[in-house]
Amino acid sequence: MFVLSEDSQRTSGKDAQTSNIAAGKAVAESVRTTLGPRGMDKMLVSDSGDVVITNDGATILDEMDIEHPAAQMIVEVADTQEEEIGDGTTTASVLAGRLLAQAEELLDQDVHPTTIVEGYHHAAEIANEAVDEVALDVDVDDDLLEQVAESSMTGKGTGGITAGRLAETVVGAVRRVEDDGVVDDDRIALSTQVGASSSATELIEGVVVDEEPLLAAMARSVDDPRIAVFDVELGVRTGDVDVEYELDSVDQLSAAMESEESELRELADRITAEDVDVVFTTDDVDDRVASLLEAEGVVAFEDVDDDDATAVAQATGAGRVGSLEDFDGDDVGSADTVRTDSFGDDEATFVEGGAATQAVSVFVRGGTEHVVDELERTLSDAVNVVTAAVETGEVVPGAGASEIAIADHVRREAAGVEGRRQLAVEAFADAVDIVPRTLAENAGTDPIDALVDLRAEHDESGRAGLVTVDGETA
Repeated sequence: MFVLSEDSQRTSGKDAQTSNIAAGKAVAESVRTTLGPRGMDKMLVSDSGDVVITNDGATILDEMDIEHPAAQMIVEVADTQEEEIGDGTTTASVLAGRLLAQAEELLDQDVHPTTIVEGYHHAAEIANEAVDEVALDVDVDDDLLEQVAESSMTGKGTGGITAGRLAETVVGAVRRVEDDGVVDDDRIALSTQVGASSSATELIEGVVVDEEPLLAAMARSVDDPRIAVFDVELGVRTGDVDVEYELDSVDQLSAAMESEESELRELADRITAEDVDVVFTTDDVDDRVASLLEAEGVVAFEDVDDDDATAVAQATGAGRVGSLEDFDGDDVGSADTVRTDSFGDDEATFVEGGAATQAVSVFVRGGTEHVVDELERTLSDAVNVVTAAVETGEVVPGAGASEIAIADHVRREAAGVEGRRQLAVEAFADAVDIVPRTLAENAGTDPIDALVDLRAEHDESGRAGLVTVDGETA
């Protein structure tokens, strides 16, 4: 016995299939027009009035308030693609939607759902073989990686900076954190600041921290600094309880104050004894400690974000210290410079260079918040695909070439599949054609003519057959 609320709806059989397929197709169609170099941006407005302008498939689907369970599965496809590769979410969503549409046609021909699923699974195995055939094993040099990055940026917002310059920035960042073909992309940070042309976007060999020195009198630029990173309050240690003094005389008050001052002075001396020039802590800094440090020429930053503290430690080789009693010279890091710059009403501190630098930042600029946000998404996708290229050592042709190769290979193999599963395998191949078809449509050309020309080019030259910005083949 099932007890359902009055608002619940129960759908089964053909009606359920139709509803689920329609929902999935609708979600895929919502991002299809964003695909390719001539894809259009979407403006998304939340209930609170916040506006997002983007053609990034993952962002669009994340911002949409999707409740239908079948439609949510398309979103999950995009999320998985984003997690595994970091780009290609729109292509994955569009392909999933087309597979549903092809399945619907098979259902109308009385092909059993189980047969369709089996055929699709078999076709996917064949498609993987085709991918292996079209993939190019390459010695991944910087020029090729820049082409990969530019391909990822095609059709996306880059503001007033060329995709070529951004590609150089992305490849430089990935190379900086690569070790023998393994990329630790957690060491690449994207920091944003509104207020300048996107052409001011630059690669920082180090990190950017959204903090300013604790005291105005502290230096805003320090060359060759020794750096300490703390996870402890730089002040009087009282534990987790409030402390109250019961005093009977002025002498006792003076003694208590002197004891406290002595403790704070000892704390500051522990830091300055290691010739530290810059201090970052994730906790608070007592005003008196700050004054003592400033008097010794030490620049202090308090309440630093935990991720920023980790990045500073990685960039400088400093250890994160949880207890001043354990602090010594081995915990001190270094950099070429620490400087704080003003950006209108905002401040940002740059920790740059140093022999131990193991982190980089792309400092993203733009004239408006929308430009900065879209450029950040574009760079994030580019970093992900370049990372994948470095780690796999393989690339595949884009712009519809790989999809045509996959579809043709699956169709050829379909002839050897027995029974009605052959129909599902052929439907899978037809579904893959949606990618070059969509690229042609979004470029304003006839998709049928484009597919015919693309197949002819592919048959003639093998791996060739790219759809250009104008929908032509090459």
